[in-house]
Amino acid sequence: MSLATLDALRRGALAGARELRLGGCGLTEFPPEIFGLAESLEVLDLGFNALSMLPDDLGRLRHLRVLFCSGNRFERLPPALGDCAALSQIGFRGVGLREVPAEALPPRLRWLTLTDNRIETLPAALGQRPALQKLMLSGNQLRQLPESLGEAPGLELLRIAANRFEALPPWMAAHPTLAWLAWAGNPFDASTVPAARAVDWPELELGSLLGQGASGRVHHVLWQAEGDVARRPAALKLFKGAMTSDGLPEREMAACLAAGPHPQLVGALGRLHAHPEGVEGLLMPLVPAHWRVLAGPPSLESCTRDVYDPALRLDAPVALRIARRIAAAVAHLHGRGLLHGDLYAHNILWDGAAGEAMLSDFGAACFLPDETGGALQRVEVRAFGILLGELLALAGRGGDELTALREMRQRCLQPRSSRRPAMAEVAGALGSS
Repeated sequence: MSLATLDALRRGALAGARELRLGGCGLTEFPPEIFGLAESLEVLDLGFNALSMLPDDLGRLRHLRVLFCSGNRFERLPPALGDCAALSQIGFRGVGLREVPAEALPPRLRWLTLTDNRIETLPAALGQRPALQKLMLSGNQLRQLPESLGEAPGLELLRIAANRFEALPPWMAAHPTLAWLAWAGNPFDASTVPAARAVDWPELELGSLLGQGASGRVHHVLWQAEGDVARRPAALKLFKGAMTSDGLPEREMAACLAAGPHPQLVGALGRLHAHPEGVEGLLMPLVPAHWRVLAGPPSLESCTRDVYDPALRLDAPVALRIARRIAAAVAHLHGRGLLHGDLYAHNILWDGAAGEAMLSDFGAACFLPDETGGALQRVEVRAFGILLGELLALAGRGGDELTALREMRQRCLQPRSSRRPAMAEVAGALGSS
């Protein structure tokens, strides 16, 4: 499809196009015909080609909002990006980047993905982009972040897993808008994969694919451990072993096992042993087939906010029950010294009716440092406050039973993080019925 699109571009058949996707076309140079779309083009995907440069006059694309160049060969983030007046989302994942010049950061920068590169330092200008909300830096060689990020007024999601940090930046726990963090796999993270029940590959009968994400694939399995009379259904997550935007799969396994059992967590029953190809895996409880995710992940437009089915409405008791269940799950994690890191509705599975719910996906989970763990928990409390706001919106005006949610939402969203309640207090205040 991309090659057909490239051919159409060169024939001049795409006049007025707002989106152009040329991923995997074998490009070694920026097609100059793209400038023919300068009055309309908003989204440009040049991923997985062989590009190493972009034209100096890229700013001619004055309506360009989104640019994807992941999987190319850039050692330096092109300075011409800074001349694109409307550019707000940039993706240069796994391109070999070493340098990020200040002039490459456009004035409206909102979402920057530089995962899996070789970056050692970042410019102070990064924290001086007032629209910056989402910053993906996992899998680089960073030892510190610009102090200016501590003053970034809208920064909400930050991924710095698998870098070279000896400690977290002091400003991080007190940042007024941060809600989603991931830092596992840095030198200060001394956590190890906990001991767990070994699930031998021959004990499993692999079934259908239930789903897949950035870190792995989940299959339906039948499990018959030694001594069991019958096989029982379960889910098996097979890890891909590659860096994700959240971090390393081995850190996800460690956090999932350390979380231990909880009725509102999709945790682990055991760790896969003796896979014929050496693939790592976790055996997990099987969620009922009719359960579904509460929302879809953020879109290009929503950036840090999940996308809900426009038709979804929740009765007040259902919204309250979901909030109670997830509060209990997060309080359990914090009590175990863990941060979930990705507390979103798209990681919540629910029954679609009564409001029974479970929190899933440990891809961004982190072990809390002893000295600052309590303060960092309050970052995730803000994420819970955002979730409460979304549940309240789905419940409409509701009734008196939503008063507790409204009040708790305000407390969780306090700009001064030290004034936010701990999740154990949140869970206690919301109750458990």
